[in-house]
Amino acid sequence: MSSTLIDSAAPAHSTHAASLAAPPSIRAIPRVLSIAGSDPSGGAGIQADLKSIAAHGGYGMAAITALTVQNTLGVQAVHVPPAEFLAQQLAAVSADITIDAVKIGMLADAAVIRAVRVWLEEVRPAVVVLDPVMVSTSGDRLLADDAEAELLALLPLAHLITPNLAELAVLVGGAEQQTWAGALAQGRQLASITGATVLVKGGHLPGDSCPDALVNTTGLLATEVVEFAGERISTSNSHGTGCTLSSAMATVQAQVGDWEAALRAVKPWLAGALTASDQLDVGAGNGPVHHFHHLTQGVPGSFAAQLWAGAAKDLEAIYTLPFIRALVDGSLPEHEFADYLSQDAIYLNGYARVLARTSALAPTEAEQVFWAGSAQQCLEVESDLHRTWLASRPAPRQTGPVTKAYVDHLTAVSASGSYGTLAAAVLPCFWLYAEVGQTLHAQFIEAGEPAGHPYAAWLRTYADEDFAAATRRAIKIVDQAGRDASERERAAMVEAFNHACRLEVEFFDAPRVHA
Repeated sequence: MSSTLIDSAAPAHSTHAASLAAPPSIRAIPRVLSIAGSDPSGGAGIQADLKSIAAHGGYGMAAITALTVQNTLGVQAVHVPPAEFLAQQLAAVSADITIDAVKIGMLADAAVIRAVRVWLEEVRPAVVVLDPVMVSTSGDRLLADDAEAELLALLPLAHLITPNLAELAVLVGGAEQQTWAGALAQGRQLASITGATVLVKGGHLPGDSCPDALVNTTGLLATEVVEFAGERISTSNSHGTGCTLSSAMATVQAQVGDWEAALRAVKPWLAGALTASDQLDVGAGNGPVHHFHHLTQGVPGSFAAQLWAGAAKDLEAIYTLPFIRALVDGSLPEHEFADYLSQDAIYLNGYARVLARTSALAPTEAEQVFWAGSAQQCLEVESDLHRTWLASRPAPRQTGPVTKAYVDHLTAVSASGSYGTLAAAVLPCFWLYAEVGQTLHAQFIEAGEPAGHPYAAWLRTYADEDFAAATRRAIKIVDQAGRDASERERAAMVEAFNHACRLEVEFFDAPRVHA
């Protein structure tokens, strides 16, 4: 396939120099410590934090500040262990394990907050995200006055603060804002007071939109306020959303070293977790979000899992290819990369036509829109390739045999008239490429993003969350189509998918020059 659907998002994902916000050590698998309360129902607190950390590829740890009696209907009781015991937990972990990021949640009283502050001042973790749990959903203040004063003293030790609007108002000593402009003004005020970056969240504002913004007054960001648009997700399952968001931000920041890039990755993932929350069917009240909604291929017994099992050998083969190894280490000759892109552009033109056909066959308007949008994106990427990389680099413009074989396979399947089979045939171009891209990007980050790497910009686009979200959507569509199909059509879907996977391997391995 295709270098590409991913690369189309590159201009929108360019960010302020990562080095300005980068911690001393960026890790593909960060070691993240949650300092928070426990929720036995699993939706919030350290339980949500650990799920969120794992969902983003981190290694999660937890120091428990409070034990609660709660479920999706509410909190019935809270027990706060002695602050000295919390201090012992923190000391034990940090004496043995290098901590790449810390997420701080519920801090029940002044003594607990002081213990955390003393530890932070001693250890100085590279990434500290503070979610100030101060005001309940009903508007009740959760901390005594002396604890609030201790929390204010803790704020300057955080790198990112993630209050809801009620908590933001308390932190700056003002009234809770009902407008986005008012919330941003309070965000600037808190950022100025603390020197930290503030994540202003618009989830509690009225209306269908759900904006977020990063605010920093010290020049850390590209601009003082960086806004991120979003749509409100209609669901009654939002338990633990704040915990989930803050721990995800801590994990991804430790991986990429850039708050803007971190939020660009986390925000759509959280939207997906809210959207998919109904699948969990947990509790009679405000249920939890679905932290692992993006792992459809891991659902035992699903049709998607059957397809993924068949693709494993092809994915493994891709990682062993000389082209892939040379792309990651930067030794790939530029003319080979240009030849690859040339074939990619040719492929995308044909792939776009097949996606348009998939849209025409789709049984629902939502699926029609998805496939049509993907087709349009392919054409935009092809145009961008010719305008940028290929315009100034000599490369073959004729169709190579593997490129032709791949497009011919998809075209032949599209002529069959089976929507499920065609959706399965186009899926590897999403799925295998997304998996390969995430792995290559992780290897690039683990290597320390070597200076002067000729394909650095290209490798950075591989972790694009928009493409990952589109891949998850494509997987779900094919999984549903497989469940609804007859045995005969399911067999055809498996064959079409497997053949496309084999062609994905050949596309990466094909000779780049065709006489």
